Amino acid sequence: MSITSETKLKVRYSETDQMGVVHHGNYAQYLELARIDWLSRLGISYKSMEENGVMLPVYSLHLKFKKSAFFDDELTVKTSLTKIPTASITFDYQIFNDAQELLTIASTTLVFVDSTTRKPIACPSYVLDKIKKLSTF
Repeated sequence: MSITSETKLKVRYSETDQMGVVHHGNYAQYLELARIDWLSRLGISYKSMEENGVMLPVYSLHLKFKKSAFFDDELTVKTSLTKIPTASITFDYQIFNDAQELLTIASTTLVFVDSTTRKPIACPSYVLDKIKKLSTF
């Protein structure tokens, strides 16, 4: 079982290289936007988490490019959580163009960190509660 959301993004001209292809460096930002949207749809404000002393730095980022995205493409980023978070949370992503072609497969792992001590902490209970209400993990 997984909790999945879809985020729509429009490729801006400034995100492309000389060949008109989305530069690979922009994908980390696409994933960040989708991750924040996923949390928001779950009812969790990333800003509120930080204000309450919890940060989520990226620990790992993996991308596999299957096809290129181009200027003015409307992308759909499918963001999924496939296991209950512990001290870290891992998201899986699929990025599609408007023709529903799979362009990119990605994953990120983020670590829950106390903003004062900068040390890893367990996933906050309010996050776990919302995840458990929507899933059958």
